Amino acid sequence: MHERFSGVWICKDFGRATTGAGPAELGRAVLAAYLACRDPRGETFRVVVRTDHGCDFVITADQLTALGWEADPAVRQALPAYLRNALA
Repeated sequence: MHERFSGVWICKDFGRATTGAGPAELGRAVLAAYLACRDPRGETFRVVVRTDHGCDFVITADQLTALGWEADPAVRQALPAYLRNALA
C-alpha cells in the first residue's frame, strides 16, 4: 500500500488462512473487504495470495468490478472478523 502523504510503500500482511476456497477467491474477498472500508482516491490496490505450495495469485480491484464478483459466504468465514464484517 502506498502512503500518499509520506510517499512510502507499506506492506500490509493480513495473515494466514486455512480454507477449502481457491486462493484467487480468497484474495478477491480480502481485497473487496479492505476496499469496502476505504476511499481509494485514485490509488491502486492489489492482493497477493501465496499458497503453501509456492503458487502466487495477484488480484486487483479492476478484477472485482469487471467480473461483477460477490463474496461467497463460505469464503467470508475464513477472513478475520474485521474484514468479514466489512463485507456484511
